[in-house]
Amino acid sequence: MSIAAQIEKYRTHLTEERKAPVNTVSAYIRDLARFAAFSDPAGIREASAVASEDVRSYIGHLEKEGRSPATLSRCISSLKAFFKYLADEGEVSHNPAAGIAAALAEKKPPRVLMGGEIDLLLEQPDAGDAKGCRDKAMLETLYASGLRVSELVALDEADVNMETGLIICRNGKERAIPIYQGALKAVAAYLLDARPSMASPGERAMFVNAAGGRMSRQGFWKILKRYTEKAGIPGDITPHMLRHSFAAHLLENGADLRSLQEMLGHADIASTQIYAKVVKRQLKDVYNKSHPRSK
Repeated sequence: MSIAAQIEKYRTHLTEERKAPVNTVSAYIRDLARFAAFSDPAGIREASAVASEDVRSYIGHLEKEGRSPATLSRCISSLKAFFKYLADEGEVSHNPAAGIAAALAEKKPPRVLMGGEIDLLLEQPDAGDAKGCRDKAMLETLYASGLRVSELVALDEADVNMETGLIICRNGKERAIPIYQGALKAVAAYLLDARPSMASPGERAMFVNAAGGRMSRQGFWKILKRYTEKAGIPGDITPHMLRHSFAAHLLENGADLRSLQEMLGHADIASTQIYAKVVKRQLKDVYNKSHPRSK
């Protein structure tokens, strides 16, 4: 079986069996396709023919292209996971990517918005008109749930249960996330006062654009950019910063890592632990600024 065919088989495994998020699957398959394209001119067209030297040669090629250490590490992780899957399936005798490592880039801690910045941002939409009402509901929902922007725009109207206060996210492994009363109130106002006049007949999407169809990721980015500029919040604020802020603020106020992992939809708790480091760093900054003996 060709590498290309095995990659497609692996895609099916990630999507249907592992229920991996769409963005994760896309990143893995993109990395593997690039490796296959690199290997093909050398006559390596079957995974069983790949040796450790071939993987090292590919990583060296990426280094010469100037790829960042973080990108190299991700590519190696993709290859390791792919060949482990093939080994488990009995299609290769060993994992040629095992034992190969790239210099890890020092990860910058994710930027989170301060509580006052969040409040200021959420105050910007004018809920008195339909678009402002929709924008208020989207911003409140994103910060209340910690959803990825792709998950936010993928929500259908039926995915929000107003009685239980839960959002059902169906990206990959299904998960239920509670949202606070203020966000529920904003969503209820949108569903009652704005969405009926905005959505096209039969449209299932929770959040719709000016044309009445599903809101896109790019559309929401533009909305967020407009309100952060209006609020005077410095820097390039992204939707993912609201997810980071959700996570850090919950930990800061006593949430446990396992519950946060479930709400964020992380497969590995190591991905969640980075927020604990953010909170510790913030506490240390407060201590150093405030304790009379820390000067």
